[in-house]
Amino acid sequence: MLRSLVAIPAAAALLLAVTVPASAAGPTKGTFQPYSPGATAITYAPDKVPVGSRAAVVPISEGDKTVVILLVNGLLPDRHYGAHVHVKPCGALPTDAGPHFQNVKDPVVPSVDPAYANPDNEIWLDFETDARGNGHAMAKVDWTFDDRQADSVVIHAEHTQTAPGEAGTAGPRLACITLDD
Repeated sequence: MLRSLVAIPAAAALLLAVTVPASAAGPTKGTFQPYSPGATAITYAPDKVPVGSRAAVVPISEGDKTVVILLVNGLLPDRHYGAHVHVKPCGALPTDAGPHFQNVKDPVVPSVDPAYANPDNEIWLDFETDARGNGHAMAKVDWTFDDRQADSVVIHAEHTQTAPGEAGTAGPRLACITLDD
């Protein structure tokens, strides 16, 4: 279930107040740049995710639940973006990150069936930036990644669609953050 945090200061306070359990992957922080081998944060569309803008991703798994927090700054002001956890690390091409991570994997790829492409089976982190280009999102699901592959967060051009045949789509892939192990 997707839930937005109230404000960037509240999100920062939450990150500082959370005791990160041993089961949590470390936070990933990156500054968006054009692709180069080993880059953590890549922009494929500098007109929408400018070079020099930044992101942080914090995944936390505890018991049978997972929370993922996304914070961004320096993006375009007053704009809607979609974002999802993907199965592969970022690469030279936007498609290198592979499909969305799904708890129950759809046998059809790309997945546009609402039975699989939904915020309870995937990590959806849609957000809107404020007048300064800052944004945030938090998703909470009732499952964990375990040892399954979840290697990046991709920022998309639009909020995520939910209609049959379009479910899970969010327009072109604008940027990608490879998650730390």
